[in-house]
Amino acid sequence: MTEWQKSNWRNKPRIQMPEYTDTEALHAVEAQLSQYPPLVFAGEARRLKNALGAASRGEAFLLQGGDCAESFEQFSADAIRDTFKVMLQMAMVLTYGAKVPVVKVGRMAGQFAKPRSAGTETIDGVELPSYRGDIINELAFTPESRIPDPKKMLQAYTQAAATLNLLRAFSTGGYADVHQVHAWTLGFTEGEKAASYREMAGRISDTLDFMKAAGVTADRAHTLQTVDFYTSHESLLLEYEEALTRRDSTSGKWLAGSGHMIWIGDRTRQPDGAHVEYASGVLNPVGLKCGPTTTAEDLKILMAKLNPENEAGKLTLIARFGAGNVGEHLPRLIKAVAEEGANVTWVCDPMHGNTIKSATGYKTRPFESVLREVQDFFGVHNAEGTVPGGVHFEMTGLDVTECTGGVRAVTEENLQDRYHTACDPRLNASQSLELAFLVAEELTKRRDTQMAAASA
Repeated sequence: MTEWQKSNWRNKPRIQMPEYTDTEALHAVEAQLSQYPPLVFAGEARRLKNALGAASRGEAFLLQGGDCAESFEQFSADAIRDTFKVMLQMAMVLTYGAKVPVVKVGRMAGQFAKPRSAGTETIDGVELPSYRGDIINELAFTPESRIPDPKKMLQAYTQAAATLNLLRAFSTGGYADVHQVHAWTLGFTEGEKAASYREMAGRISDTLDFMKAAGVTADRAHTLQTVDFYTSHESLLLEYEEALTRRDSTSGKWLAGSGHMIWIGDRTRQPDGAHVEYASGVLNPVGLKCGPTTTAEDLKILMAKLNPENEAGKLTLIARFGAGNVGEHLPRLIKAVAEEGANVTWVCDPMHGNTIKSATGYKTRPFESVLREVQDFFGVHNAEGTVPGGVHFEMTGLDVTECTGGVRAVTEENLQDRYHTACDPRLNASQSLELAFLVAEELTKRRDTQMAAASA
């Protein structure tokens, strides 16, 4: 069998990728990137794979979240801090509900490219190529802005490196202290409409007070002050991915050096396509988006290609069907996994199947639909006797108004107030934390049911 090479994808059909007109400039950028240090390291990717393996068995739970698409213009230390802060709060609440460690993975430091439903868009009779993310072209609706520019890969690398540097500092420098994180969470529950979450927050406080009384304090327990935080993105722009792919000196395997975890989108999961070919050869954990059109036959082929050694934690199946459609599609895919005896981690993405256009013209996602898909996801796994291993959200720590609903009741009329996304609508900080409380309730119910069954 011929050994996989990082350039093999170039011999496969490619979609959702730009056609660079200046090939000389493209090759120069690829050569430059190939000399840069990788953004992540093989040992980190292996640790994440082990953690995801635990999530597949119900011994951990994955929280994956962050921007729809990272922006060059909106890049700031404060924005990174605020998203990281909300993810820590969400993880604390989920840890309490699940009673297992929460694996924290950001859609950060690499989520620059976006697939689009059409190759062009038309405004006022003018047709131009679609915006495909800051790593490829620009949002401004001009012919010049929409030309793919390979030099943007260098800017994406620089921003990703700076983001990772800050995340590593936050993760280990005391910012993640469990008592501080809970103090932030208590602020959310003070409002009248968040009263239903105060009871759980109070129980978390009691637990921390008990630990303190027992002598388990942050200054004596390093694990109360630090967290493991990983990065992930859709590996869409394969020139960028290949340029950052490195051979791991320990195992001899190939590492996608662009992020700890990469995933394949619902639009680029063709079994014989370029994106599957690339992801099949790296040691990193790989995610696969599964939508309503995913067939059992294709899923079986994809599982064999993306996880040929059937390793626990290697392959995460990210279900995104839309509220009301989970019961129709998830059971048949669970059956396909069982028939193959495949090791997978099941994760719910309740965002991408629930995008609608509001009466005010803004693209949005109703909080109620997001929550319903999560509840349906848990319901199907409970019925099938399989493990719901995590959740995957598009979210931000900023106080945006992009998704409707939640305790602060964002209405369609509010959407125009702070609608800042360059692509898809994100949950704001309040909605993200509220969803964590609601998912924690689902995890608590599941655990209580399992305990009751075990004692019966």
